[in-house]
Amino acid sequence: MSQEPSAPSTMRKRLGKSTDRFGRAIRRRVAIDRRALAAFRISIAALLIADLVGRTRLLGMFYTDAGVLPREALFSDYSSLTAYSVHTLSGEAWAQWLLFLVAGLVALALLVGYRTRIATIVSWLLLVSLHVRNPMVLNAGDVLLRMLLFWSIFLPLGSRWSIDARRRNPAQSSGDAAPTIATIGTIAVLLQVLLMYLTNAVHKTRSDMWMSGEAVVHIFQADHLTVLLGNVLPEYTALLEVFTSAWMVLIVLSPLLLLLTGVPRALLVTGFAGMHLGMLVTLRIGLFPLIVVAGLLLFYPPVVWDTASSLAARVGIAGPLRRTLDRLQSRAPVLARWAPGSWLHSITSVSNENSDAEDATDDRRKDRMGDDTNPLTAVASRGRVFVTTIIPWLLLVLVVLSNAEAVGYTEVPDAGNEALDTLQASQSWRMFAPNPTSTAQWFVVPGELENGTTVDALHGSGVDWDRPPNVDGTYETARERKYLSNMRFAGNENHHSYYANYLCDRWNREHDTTLENLTIYGMSDRSGPYTDEPDISKSEVIEYDCSGEFIQEEESDAIVVTPE
Repeated sequence: MSQEPSAPSTMRKRLGKSTDRFGRAIRRRVAIDRRALAAFRISIAALLIADLVGRTRLLGMFYTDAGVLPREALFSDYSSLTAYSVHTLSGEAWAQWLLFLVAGLVALALLVGYRTRIATIVSWLLLVSLHVRNPMVLNAGDVLLRMLLFWSIFLPLGSRWSIDARRRNPAQSSGDAAPTIATIGTIAVLLQVLLMYLTNAVHKTRSDMWMSGEAVVHIFQADHLTVLLGNVLPEYTALLEVFTSAWMVLIVLSPLLLLLTGVPRALLVTGFAGMHLGMLVTLRIGLFPLIVVAGLLLFYPPVVWDTASSLAARVGIAGPLRRTLDRLQSRAPVLARWAPGSWLHSITSVSNENSDAEDATDDRRKDRMGDDTNPLTAVASRGRVFVTTIIPWLLLVLVVLSNAEAVGYTEVPDAGNEALDTLQASQSWRMFAPNPTSTAQWFVVPGELENGTTVDALHGSGVDWDRPPNVDGTYETARERKYLSNMRFAGNENHHSYYANYLCDRWNREHDTTLENLTIYGMSDRSGPYTDEPDISKSEVIEYDCSGEFIQEEESDAIVVTPE
């Protein structure tokens, strides 16, 4: 005679099934395809190299004692940060070039997936060090790159399309790992991208200009920000208003990046990526659009990578890439012995890291630890769990709180702020919010030479007060524009003297006739997007005696600018 299951037993089974379904649903949304991780690794490494190359154009200006922020000023104004920067060990240009070279070599190791995890950690440390050396030139792209690289430490970036993967399984470049992975690392890196959009969306929904659909129209009036197609679009105000509304809809719907799966998620991700690539050809905002696109790669589901893999095999790309990895794998140990980054190979040889193989063999490791009675092994296993699980969870909570604090929803505890400052992980994501400028901005710096002649000490030409035909062309790089904007507006009064002193020294190094004094003027065209007549104004930033004191303004508390 069969016995009916009891009500509590049935309830437990139903609850168990519901819990399992919920867990699978969550895992499906936070899991990342290992091929997406590989594409992300390659993209981030390439961006690190591109970032380094771009910074070398003004390396002397921004990172040496002969530049706008000599270590004397850095230590005085940013003393709480400088302890974390190896770039402050020397103020000479050769030392910075050497550090740039080392960072580039480590980024190259990350790109090809050689000793991937150590390359990730070292790249992050060197990037933080570089950012600390001059906070005045940072933007939102730098913050995002830094955070994506940080969360990458907890991801198996080398488990596909890498030298490390080929070393483990030459036939498949994949070992025996599952095609997708869901860990605290994947949760954190996906949430990082989403938090950027959500926090920025809150800032913008509080702005009348964004909510009315006019914000992008105003942005494209700021001629110092526009480039390429962006110099043409200001005439098409109706189109720019459509772009404003479309972007607002996208960022408000950004939680769907996590909630959707499969093809719908892929389509939404592509929409975001397309908007950012549009920014790349219209706005001079550095690598920010490409950095975001690299982060968006992680959201693409397996169906996209399956299609891409089939296409690569059909076109004939897969074979040459596999042979290239084989050659790199055979040569990497040899190169590591003589390259300036040879210590990377030495460290990893004794670290038992074996790249990211541990992420593919978690179950086997747990079995071994269960059978091992060695107390040292037990301590090591608990330490690994603490470092790879508990710490990232705690840091993720702090990052979420930092974003919530940025929009006034909560406050981060003092201890949490100290941890965020140490890791350079504080965030606010105000990009062009709440109210973007429509004012084109440039500088005129008349200076008097010892022979009585007046010159423009910034551009090395005669003084011209007219609006330049292309304001963007008055800045050599986007980082120079960012520095000058911060110097002028962000309340860093000491930097008025730092920059004036730099211009005096630069002129006197490069010319026979000495520059005796100069005056920095910030110029603005305040005409709005719906008016044709210019409205030029000038404001004096500082009048500086080139033979006087280093700082020639009243003492003021240094303000660490928000890099956005």
